[in-house]
Amino acid sequence: MKSEDIIPETLEDREIIINKELNIWEALIPIIVLVCLLAYNIFIYGDNALTGSNQFILLMGAAVAAIVGFRNKVTYAQMMEEVSQNIKSTSEAILILLMVGALAGTWLISGIIPTMIYYGLELLSPKFFLTASIIICSLVSLATGSSWSTSATVGIALIGIGNTMGIAPGMTAGAVLSGAYFGDKISPLSDTTNLAPAMAGSKLFEHIQYMLITTIPSLTIAILFFIIAGLYLPGQGVADVHDKLNAISTSFNVSAWLFIVPLVVIFMIIKKTSPLIALMTGAILGGIAAIIAQPDVVVQVAGGNVLDFNTAYKGIINALTTSVNVHTSNEELSDLFSSGGMGGMLQTIWLILSAMVFGGVMEAIGALSIISKALLKMFHSVFGLFTSTVMSCIFMNTTASDQYLAIVIPGKMYKKAYEDRGLHPVNLSRTLEDSGTVTSVLVPWNTCGAYNSGVLGVATGEYFMYAIFNWVSPIITLIVAGLGYKIRKINPKTA
Repeated sequence: MKSEDIIPETLEDREIIINKELNIWEALIPIIVLVCLLAYNIFIYGDNALTGSNQFILLMGAAVAAIVGFRNKVTYAQMMEEVSQNIKSTSEAILILLMVGALAGTWLISGIIPTMIYYGLELLSPKFFLTASIIICSLVSLATGSSWSTSATVGIALIGIGNTMGIAPGMTAGAVLSGAYFGDKISPLSDTTNLAPAMAGSKLFEHIQYMLITTIPSLTIAILFFIIAGLYLPGQGVADVHDKLNAISTSFNVSAWLFIVPLVVIFMIIKKTSPLIALMTGAILGGIAAIIAQPDVVVQVAGGNVLDFNTAYKGIINALTTSVNVHTSNEELSDLFSSGGMGGMLQTIWLILSAMVFGGVMEAIGALSIISKALLKMFHSVFGLFTSTVMSCIFMNTTASDQYLAIVIPGKMYKKAYEDRGLHPVNLSRTLEDSGTVTSVLVPWNTCGAYNSGVLGVATGEYFMYAIFNWVSPIITLIVAGLGYKIRKINPKTA
């Protein structure tokens, strides 16, 4: 789930733009230019590429696509209309990002995140921490149907616990996202789980049941990987755990009562409250909890001397909106206990907007539909059809930069092809989820990749190889298709 519990009707009804003036080679020009520029940009800037230079490269790619469009009778107004639609589709996601930044700030100064880390250090062994992380996130996302909410709540805490244990942030993030996208993929509360069968023409629970054929093996592989990885972890930082526990308890009033706030947020999401409302409620409750449980921290953040109304107001607003840091006696924890607030999310929002411009122009000139059709024509067997669908979904995640469009466009393009081959719609809906839903988080400029990277504070390049579930899922779906295992056919009596 990306940002909503209800599928926007505009996505289901959105027309796929076909430009008969455009040929496949012209459609590929912006992609080739973008890939070359991004590769060079990453070579020059390295890990700092997402601080602004990649955003401009995406706009450069959009400019090249626009030139191709002008040469093929696409007007500026048509392009801007698609860009506008793309940006409009991310408006709630952008607001959610701001709320996540606000929530992270108040949950820090209220002691919620430090308390989670405190109990996590006491209860979780470094050897089984990664395994516990993927299982915890699987259960939370299954209950909420939201990978985004899972990352913003337990995901942030698990990253902090992992850091104090000396576990690489990329590994922890990979475990978090593997679990988060498991629930996102099969929970009936997830919007992508509802969107995929809507596009393919299958029924929701038929779709979920059929997905288990590929989803269970993918999750099993991911869990086994983290079990083995945990056994070989050096376990550095474990000897200092008591110093860290003491540093946390000295700087914060650690209390299990603080867990009421995240439990309220998770309960609201389970009850299908809009994630935006749930996260905003969590941010406000975090501020109230900070005044009650951590008055000294609030005064420190506000730069005051005594807690009064003005100091409390300033401390909470600072945590909600700007960068704050809570100092402890442990240097590692002092670096960990910092938050950028809403302001810290602006870089990620900038990336999403730039990606939506590129995706919008590519869609407006008809390049996305041309390339999808070309992929469809390349394969003639049933296995080839599955392969083409997987490639199209991954391609859409990379170019349209949006998880929804990676399901909607291939879903519409391939529906008739599956019917013509006598394949039941659940084959298409499952493949859309196996490749469109889960790979979105692996692309830095995709809305899902940008969001999770920003929330967890871990670059996509760091967690890519450890997000086992996300990149194994499309491989498993192709293996199952190649073996012809349980490829469901249309019943002539009900077709």
